[in-house]
Amino acid sequence: MTMARATTTMVALCFLLSCVFSALTVDPPTLAASAPPPTASSTSSIIIDDIIRVLADTTTAARIRTDAEATARASTDFGTNVTVDAARPAAVFYPSCAADIAALLRASSASASPFPVSARGRGHSTQGQATAPGGVVIDMASLAGPHSATASRLAVSVDWRYIDAGGEQLWVDVLQAALAHGLTPRSWTDYLRLTVGGTLSNAGISGQAFRHGPQISNVLELDVVKGTGEVVTCSKHKDADLFHAVLGGLGQFGIITRARIPLAPAPARARWVRLLYTGAADLTADQERLIDDGRRAGALAGLMDYVEGSVLTDFQGLIGSWRSQPPSSFYSAADAARIAALAKEAGGVLYCLEGALYYGGASDTTAADVDKGVEVLVRELRYARGFAFVQDVSYVQFLDRVRAGERKLRGEGLWDVPHPWLNLFLPRSHILDFAAGVFHGVLLRTGGGGSSGGPVLVYPMNRGKWDGATSAVLPDDEDEVFYTVGILRSAVADGDLRRMEEQNAEVARFCEAAGIPCTQYLPYYATQAEWAARHFGPRRWDTFLHRKRKYDPMAILSRGQRIFSYPLA
Repeated sequence: MTMARATTTMVALCFLLSCVFSALTVDPPTLAASAPPPTASSTSSIIIDDIIRVLADTTTAARIRTDAEATARASTDFGTNVTVDAARPAAVFYPSCAADIAALLRASSASASPFPVSARGRGHSTQGQATAPGGVVIDMASLAGPHSATASRLAVSVDWRYIDAGGEQLWVDVLQAALAHGLTPRSWTDYLRLTVGGTLSNAGISGQAFRHGPQISNVLELDVVKGTGEVVTCSKHKDADLFHAVLGGLGQFGIITRARIPLAPAPARARWVRLLYTGAADLTADQERLIDDGRRAGALAGLMDYVEGSVLTDFQGLIGSWRSQPPSSFYSAADAARIAALAKEAGGVLYCLEGALYYGGASDTTAADVDKGVEVLVRELRYARGFAFVQDVSYVQFLDRVRAGERKLRGEGLWDVPHPWLNLFLPRSHILDFAAGVFHGVLLRTGGGGSSGGPVLVYPMNRGKWDGATSAVLPDDEDEVFYTVGILRSAVADGDLRRMEEQNAEVARFCEAAGIPCTQYLPYYATQAEWAARHFGPRRWDTFLHRKRKYDPMAILSRGQRIFSYPLA
């Protein structure tokens, strides 16, 4: 097909999409609405058929589906907390390249009633954030599919030490592509089956963030399709405001179609350490020493490459945790009995410091160095003596450790269940107050932790490793160190979902009453007023709103977040 024919095809597609969604005159309902999804008139159905026919008559790879199977799949996510009918889009769009996405967004902009568009990676949101009720969901995986117009969506530059990754690529595939050259990204999420564009639209955190910052602090360049349909390459040095807006921007300003990620020499092995504690004060003090490279850390400075922690209100939650599965169990049957006794002595709550020391491969650290490092940890840290557990695994096995737990849950039919997760950032100065009120109060009283609910994470990060120009929101506090708390439950039995949602609300009420200035990570609020007051605050809200008006003035993108609607206020 000639370039002129291709252009004509996309113009026709834009016109037809504009017509059909103008005919629908959709004012998308909120996800909580009980009304049935918007349906097209017979005329608009004919127009949708015309769109499909135009695509079928050309060699363009962009496709659109309106059937019930495709739209139902695009109406659900990992949380499974929204009803399919309330979240159902009118269509699912399968692009072959960024230009297809740009054409779709221009069609919406040109419509008398701009229709919502959301980019969907692997659907790992928990409150319907990637849905587009009555609009169009973009299936981002299509960019790397058999109809892709781009030969390769992963390209490593060994000389310059970076990887160009399509926004639809999974982090596990980024890892494998980089490792083929002895290189690796520095900052990760704990679950590698997430897309590059998805985590960069939030922050992307795990136990490496204390040293290297979140994933949004580890990006050199982006290709972004703005809400206006313009394709822009941006960085800290070119279109810097768009670059910073999109990073942590919750999909509100543009769709990431490519990210350039810096790489470093890759280790080959990980010494995986778990230490049990009976109190939050000792755990957090040790965590803070481990993430401090200064004099306060002493002999511990720089020892660990990964530092996280968890709260255990049922000791079985440690032994059977789906989130962090080694190739073989950390604990013998005798260990399990000792841990049960320790939990009883501690009043029902234990803490676990989890960390890793990387070595071998292209890194400068040797096995002997790690042996010495573990000796220092065991000597210096204030864990419950006799409760240190160590395994040696490959670097890939450690980074991809959640996969084993996922397979286990899928095999038991427990993966695709509601996930009423609550993720918070809170200042260091309030972590012990939070522990007393939530870990030893709300969770223990209502049975929200352990194997019956899911992992409860708690670990610190350094504020200085975060770029304050991005859209990510941190606690409004002067503490250099802040904590993330992730209460990651699965609602399996009847009544679990309601109980866990009530528990989340009780945690929020406790924080408000105790004066703890916490901020949601992977946030969700029901109204724009709540977003402005409770999440952003006046100063950051003004910046966020200004950027929305600049890059997505029709409020086309990511309306499932419930931050903006059309027309913009």
